[in-house]
Amino acid sequence: MDIHEYQAKEILADFGVDVPQGALAYSPEQAAYRARELGGDIWVVKAQVHAGGRGKAGGVKICRSDSECYDTAEAMFGQKIVTHQTGPEGKGIYRVYIEQGVDIASELYIGFVLDRSSQRVMIVASAEGGMEIEEISANRPDSIVRATVEPAVGLQDFQCREMAFQLGLAPAEVQNFVRTLQGCYAAFRERDATMVEINPLVVTGDGRILALDAKMTFDDNALFRHPQIAELRDKSQEDPRESRAADRGLSYVGLDGNIGCIVNGAGLAMATMDTIKLAGGEPANFLDIGGGASPERVAKAFRLVMSDANVQAVLVNIFAGINRCDWVAEGVVQALRDNPVDVPVIVRLAGTNVEEGQKILAASGLPIIRAATLNEAAERVVGAWRNDLSQGVTVRAVS
Repeated sequence: MDIHEYQAKEILADFGVDVPQGALAYSPEQAAYRARELGGDIWVVKAQVHAGGRGKAGGVKICRSDSECYDTAEAMFGQKIVTHQTGPEGKGIYRVYIEQGVDIASELYIGFVLDRSSQRVMIVASAEGGMEIEEISANRPDSIVRATVEPAVGLQDFQCREMAFQLGLAPAEVQNFVRTLQGCYAAFRERDATMVEINPLVVTGDGRILALDAKMTFDDNALFRHPQIAELRDKSQEDPRESRAADRGLSYVGLDGNIGCIVNGAGLAMATMDTIKLAGGEPANFLDIGGGASPERVAKAFRLVMSDANVQAVLVNIFAGINRCDWVAEGVVQALRDNPVDVPVIVRLAGTNVEEGQKILAASGLPIIRAATLNEAAERVVGAWRNDLSQGVTVRAVS
């Protein structure tokens, strides 16, 4: 789960990370009031969206009067910001963050991520702050500094000092840098984050170190331990299909293709998408219904996939171990009877109670295409989709 910049800064501030003074605004009038409330003679108006690259897309503006803050906020509200992370559809701007201007002497980059190869938390830092880490890696790989945290002892001060020296910080700035890294690591660990990124982390003219921007991502599976974090979720920034699936306890990721996938198990779902592509099709989604899906759960998953207007064919691929093929078959039949569709539906069942499942599908009287193997299922779903298109049929999901 992602959160907004201002929310990430509030969390980091609770762990001792210094951040500039700022306030949230939901209207142009409130933006101007926040500027006057903060004081000073220069402010930054920042669009709050779940995406990087806002500055290049016009989502970060410097203002020198409260009236300019008003005009800037008014121009942002209701617009969509498009960056390389949002895709062409963009993200809507419904709130802005007004922040006091800062005297920037230098900019750094720091990020905390999970390194799956070492099964450790890794810190990535660079003296080239303000750039995306991908750009830094491509253009200035020699500027990247890394450190791995040993979980038995946690992040040590000497590691933070070594990074400070490698980044070229002055001796007077080292202690503030150590406190910042320790605060980020504590927030990462205690809030079950999967990423903490500060870009840029700035050194001010008077030697302070401030998190000028901040991003945090959290492990969805750990949110039950952190209800205060779960409440920060902003559905307006999410794919509505993924939001709807999450509310129903399903693992779903929307894609740009047109063949819907209903699969049990993340590995099998990935293999199914790969096989569809090998057969010449494009998957419309990743969907894992889980290992013990009831007919009702399968029906929910089916309706979720069909709610995507881009879906022009559906492949159900189930290998039943904990699950049962007859349950899955009942769910598919229930979904198609409750919500008839005019797209090809291909079902491949294997494993527990497969014979019973096949009998249920055959006895339903519904136009379900059955397949014995994954390769056969992928070829049939792509073939059925192409046949409909070649006949000039407008294939559309009925939600």
